[in-house]
Amino acid sequence: MADADQDIPALERATIIEVTPGAVEEMHRPASTSADGRRREQKADVLLKVRGLSTHFFTPDGVVRAVDDVSFDVGYGETLGLVGESGCGKSVSALSIARLVPDPPGKIVAGSVIFDGIDVLKLNDDGIRKLRGKEIGFIFQDPLTSLNPTLTIGYQIAEAIREHMGLPEKAAKDRVVELLSKVGIPRARDRLNDYPFQFSGGMRQRVMIAIALSCDPKLILADEPTTALDVTIQAQILELIERLSDEFGTAVLLITHDLGIAAGMCDRVNVMYAGRIVETATVDELFETPQMPYAWGLLDSLPQLDDVRGEKLRTIEGMPPLLINPPDACRFHPRCPYARDLCRQDEPELTRRGNDLHLARCWATEPGGWIA
Repeated sequence: MADADQDIPALERATIIEVTPGAVEEMHRPASTSADGRRREQKADVLLKVRGLSTHFFTPDGVVRAVDDVSFDVGYGETLGLVGESGCGKSVSALSIARLVPDPPGKIVAGSVIFDGIDVLKLNDDGIRKLRGKEIGFIFQDPLTSLNPTLTIGYQIAEAIREHMGLPEKAAKDRVVELLSKVGIPRARDRLNDYPFQFSGGMRQRVMIAIALSCDPKLILADEPTTALDVTIQAQILELIERLSDEFGTAVLLITHDLGIAAGMCDRVNVMYAGRIVETATVDELFETPQMPYAWGLLDSLPQLDDVRGEKLRTIEGMPPLLINPPDACRFHPRCPYARDLCRQDEPELTRRGNDLHLARCWATEPGGWIA
């Protein structure tokens, strides 16, 4: 590996091809169907179109730019992964889409979120409440703190059904039993009057999935849905989300720090770092030909079955930058072994890497760069 301070030939900057994340719109699947077999109406070219989204937190120490000019699409019926280290902006992106960012201190300061042809950021409070739960479901990463400990499981699942579907009490109850059965809760009808503390962690997460699916939404925002679960239960929860997504024709934005999970679940993957997307590609493209050194580091940190016994896992040295004052350059350059003067002076744009669906934000892998 060359020394970071070593002189290198002058780089001829690659011509920046103007590419919007709309290039990935071609990835959306054909029309999906709902749980009862009805063909879902598609009101737009893609289900979710996020453009220039910026969410900041205003603190006594300064403005934290948690999400900074983020753009991506989610097609109808598609599963999109959002991966990266803790603190890179994944969860705040999902909370921004659902308009759940706590205000104060958080505020969406720029951008647009177009969901099924509707600009979510322009809806009033009543309008967004009608959308959340009915059209957009949310699976939070900690079901123990997300479920109300003073209300029964049956009541909490039925709440959205009563609010959005207007079903009478018996029909709502039958719907709750059906959902609990679908997510694998045994003796579903007998568990309606149980409280969250009477369920295990995996069972509570199944209840969260039932709530998210209760009104047959078009999109589920799954924020690290397997956090704090053991490996066996993780696999069951992920298989459940995948199966129900196919059955209900529901698109999923899956937030995870585990590239192995993304590989098994997603159609495409967005890699986030320090509040920005640094690479986006299909799963196969990302794993076979990653174009961003940060993505290489994430892939290298995965355990390998053929590793020599006792060999240490590879790591990405250093820490992500503070988002109160991120560098006006490549945000990964302090941790990048390939960083050169250009990386420290200017931030690259997302540009094409071989095809319209693979974009990366890196000077080193630009045509004319120094990495073969």
